[in-house]
Amino acid sequence: MPSLTVDTIIVYEGKIVVIKRKNPPSKGDYALPGGFVEDGERVEEAAIREAEEETGLKVNLIKLNGVYSDPKRDPRRHTVSVCYIAKAIGGELRKGSDAMGVDTFELDKHPKLAFDHEEMINDAREDLNGILSGM
Repeated sequence: MPSLTVDTIIVYEGKIVVIKRKNPPSKGDYALPGGFVEDGERVEEAAIREAEEETGLKVNLIKLNGVYSDPKRDPRRHTVSVCYIAKAIGGELRKGSDAMGVDTFELDKHPKLAFDHEEMINDAREDLNGILSGM
C-alpha cells in the first residue's frame, strides 16, 4: 500500500524555499519541504507542520498544486504526495531537524531538486509567477 506524503512550495520574501536533505534518499540534495502524513492527521495539517519543522516558517496554504503518485517517485517505496503552494506568514527561516540546510532561490534560479519536485514547481509556475509579481 502506498504511503501518503506532503510537499510544499513556500513563497518567502519573493523567493521559494528549499531544504538540503539530511537523510537518504537524496542526502545532500535540495528538495521542497515535506514529509509523511501521520496517522489521524489531515494532509493540510501535515503540510503546515512539515513546513515549520523543516524551515522554521509558519505558512498559510494558498492552493493545492497537485497529487503526485508515480510509484517510482521515491526509491524507498511507493509514496503519493499531495503538494501545496503556500506563503510564509511568520517564523524565522532556519534549518530543521530533517535538513542539513535551508535556503531561498528565485523561481528560475533554483538548484536541481530531488524526487519529482522540479515537476511540482513547473506545474505551479503560473500560480507562482502571479504570487511573486504581486509582492
